[in-house]
Amino acid sequence: MTIHIGAEPGQIAETVLMPGDPYRAKWAAETFLEGAELVNEVRGMLGFTGTWRGHRVTIQGSGMGMPSLSIYANELIRDYGARTLIRIGSCGAMQSHVKIRDVILAMSASSISTPSLGFFREVNFAPTADFGLLHGAFQAAEARGVTTHTGGIYSADVFYAERPDLDEAMERHGILAVEMEAAELYTVAARHGCRALAVLTVSDHLKTHEALPAEDREKSFGDMVEIALEAAFG
Repeated sequence: MTIHIGAEPGQIAETVLMPGDPYRAKWAAETFLEGAELVNEVRGMLGFTGTWRGHRVTIQGSGMGMPSLSIYANELIRDYGARTLIRIGSCGAMQSHVKIRDVILAMSASSISTPSLGFFREVNFAPTADFGLLHGAFQAAEARGVTTHTGGIYSADVFYAERPDLDEAMERHGILAVEMEAAELYTVAARHGCRALAVLTVSDHLKTHEALPAEDREKSFGDMVEIALEAAFG
């Protein structure tokens, strides 16, 4: 057991999917895993372990933002032996050709700062996805006929941003979408020699101000979970 994860030794799988919302972790575990068991509920951050096509998988909520995700990613890797961590979450599109319900595979994740910034001092570390996972996710999405975009995203420090100049700069440099966790996940995974990827569903659009209705989210997020699982074990 750790400070933030109450699982016993052996209860966490080597492959972990990490949605921000603990209730999305519960939904994904009940929907996609066989024999899913609750292994963590410390601070309400639910985690479940079960099997998918015979492979052991843990689905653990990470909370919102890089500081929260960093806590769970570090403990999962250092204390429970996780080796593959895949973020499954929502994002806001920043390019006109990216549409609501599309899936984004984050090849890289830019940021202003992350909890790991102090490690690098003057170095601008470039957090990137594991290529094997990225390639597997792309193949899985193509096979499912899901409209997918692969490229750079932006991991923000704040949800309610008031920097239109920054949004314009990100858009101009081809950033596909904004979310709040991937840059730190990629950095922590790199530090420990693990694999990481972010598979994201576009739930809203910064340019058109469209938003995915709540009743439509489950099917779209389902595609994202399946892509992540197939990438991990394909």
